[in-house]
Amino acid sequence: MEDIKKKVIKFRDERNWWQFHNPKDLAISLSVEASELLENFQWKDSEESVKQNLNNIREELADTLIYSILLANELNLDIEEIILDKLAKNEKKYPIEKAFGSNKKYTELGE
Repeated sequence: MEDIKKKVIKFRDERNWWQFHNPKDLAISLSVEASELLENFQWKDSEESVKQNLNNIREELADTLIYSILLANELNLDIEEIILDKLAKNEKKYPIEKAFGSNKKYTELGE
């Protein structure tokens, strides 16, 4: 992951784009790219979307990941650490014995 992060930052810095990459604008860009990713699924079922738009999906997903890396970097967040922390929280919210095979939100899983 560190190698990818360095390449993303190098790409940005070589173009002097760091000046535009404050947390607010990176979050906005991330949302815009996520919307562009969603566009590939609009008005189609999932299977048809993937079949027709896999290359576009791939590129938009890459854009969201790049902006996520840049935002984490700007906020001095360790990507591995925040993902592992979130997984630990989700393990508590969604215990296997209650959540297995269910699409319910943790507040709907019951006792």
